[in-house]
Amino acid sequence: MCGISGFYSSSFKHHAAALQQMTDTLSHRGPDADNYFFEAKKTGHIGLGHRRLSIIDLSAEANQPFYSKDGRYVMVFNGEIYNYQSISQQLKLECRTSSDTEVIIEAFAKIGTAVIELLNGMFAMVIYDTETNQLYFFRDRLGIKPLYYWWNGHDLFFASEIKAIAAIAPTLKVNQSAIASFLHLGYVPCPHTFYQNIYQLPAGNAALFANGELQIQLFWQLKKQIQSKTLQDETTAKEELRRLLQSSVEYRLIADVPIGTFLSGGIDSSMVTAMAQSVTDKQVKTFSIGFKDSKFNESDYARKVAKHLQTDHHEFILSEQEAIDQVENLLDIYDQPFADSSAIPTLLVSQMARKHVTVALSGDGGDELFMGYGMYNWAKRLSNPLLQTFRKPIAKLLQQSPKHRHQRAALVFNAPKKTKQRSHIFSQEQYFFSEQEIEELLLDASKTKPCVLFFNEDKTQLARKLSAEEQQALFDLQYYLPDDLLTKVDRASMQHSLEVRVPLLDHRLVEFAMNLDISLKIQNGDSKYLLKQVLYDYVPAEHFNRPKWGFSIPLARWLQNDLRYLIDAYLADSLVKNLGLVNVSIVRKLKEDFLGGKEYLFNRIWVLVLLHRFLSK
Repeated sequence: MCGISGFYSSSFKHHAAALQQMTDTLSHRGPDADNYFFEAKKTGHIGLGHRRLSIIDLSAEANQPFYSKDGRYVMVFNGEIYNYQSISQQLKLECRTSSDTEVIIEAFAKIGTAVIELLNGMFAMVIYDTETNQLYFFRDRLGIKPLYYWWNGHDLFFASEIKAIAAIAPTLKVNQSAIASFLHLGYVPCPHTFYQNIYQLPAGNAALFANGELQIQLFWQLKKQIQSKTLQDETTAKEELRRLLQSSVEYRLIADVPIGTFLSGGIDSSMVTAMAQSVTDKQVKTFSIGFKDSKFNESDYARKVAKHLQTDHHEFILSEQEAIDQVENLLDIYDQPFADSSAIPTLLVSQMARKHVTVALSGDGGDELFMGYGMYNWAKRLSNPLLQTFRKPIAKLLQQSPKHRHQRAALVFNAPKKTKQRSHIFSQEQYFFSEQEIEELLLDASKTKPCVLFFNEDKTQLARKLSAEEQQALFDLQYYLPDDLLTKVDRASMQHSLEVRVPLLDHRLVEFAMNLDISLKIQNGDSKYLLKQVLYDYVPAEHFNRPKWGFSIPLARWLQNDLRYLIDAYLADSLVKNLGLVNVSIVRKLKEDFLGGKEYLFNRIWVLVLLHRFLSK
């Protein structure tokens, strides 16, 4: 796991010093080594920088940039390839080290870009061909590892994080079209960012930079994995799921450094931990955090699961103040507004775990693959033709109710036309602004046209018709998972030089889950049905008979108390007027309602605070 950076400079303005400047900003991603490749040619300057977090083959010979044996190719690589040993055997490679890095570049030297089809892992990599002056870029299928780039038609900069690009790029300007999407979703959807000319290479994509042109092409697409028929037999499906989970976890336990798991006590992290403990004869190290005197504390549940599995459990009980102290760091860590407040506990558990291990396994992906979110119930409700017809009158009626639960439901029922309902359901489940609210809120909506028009459904033909729940889950897998959840985990963990691996997002397991019949995901109202059936063979069901909390914090209460100063500072009438982005009277009313008791408005307040803080810096 590492941080990568680099550039192609046709203007000849950027030299080796600029490369080091970029790479130094990523020191947290790789504290163990830093190295550089720089070449000055008549066509332009080429630079590749690398910060290493040593995981597999800890020797200096495995440091990057890594050169192919024939000297033609140079590579920087962030991530892990778990099946590198079998690839080496399959292609009969002769390697000098025991690193996955060398296997990738020697395989590329032998079979070219076809190597990408062989890789099982998480990766963002750049390979430079010194003979043709071509740069090859690859990002893993699910978007677990990030790769950003700045391109103006002449110069190309790229890195694991925006801050490295910002270190040498010309003055960056705000991408106005990202604002509406952020207010709607709480994150900026790929390939866009909050800056003009800075983009993110989409998941499952490769890019070729040659002769001054950048061409991007898909090599794996989630929608193309959907088959015409689903697997319906429970016995067969359960055994296949168990096999895939075991294989995935075994792969992700390969490391030359200490390794553990995040354990919240929920279904997904318990499944990963149970499988990890079942496939190793060592006692797995597990990590959980909780807050003193908080209903959001799940540490008791994690402790019980850890005791049953007999793991080496580490529990960190923190004061809420310790979490609140992290809030101001969020903008600096994420480089752009990012509203997922569960980044705070993720930062804290990563910091604690790093004292004991260098690698941790997490349970990310389980909700999206096995229907774990409440929004999937909303998708099913709104697909009812009767509710679809009368959704607006129902919303109006519920809005008049004095009960906050009804008012919240009204926001979901007040859905736009069907093609926009995926993003609407997500947005309102997360308590962000609806499309209609954004049009009223923004002073000049024409300047802030959403990046992707609130995710109008594309016309890609699927091999079978999906249910409303499956469509909603597909939306999450395409957008919410890579652009929010995986971004959150990557930045939070790498901020503390901790590598996090995600076994549930092994692409083989994802492809299996995409073609699992929905009756094996939701059965008699029980979500994650099949995943639970496998888990209950390792941990008794009674350990999980409780409401789902998730990895959350009491942000609403904090904003009304300890973090009230953020509202006062960044949503003050004077600042809002000065920035001239949103309607002051709407913001004022929103503050009054929230501070007056409508706590469900907290994420609307939060995104506005983050946006105005970002724009005023």
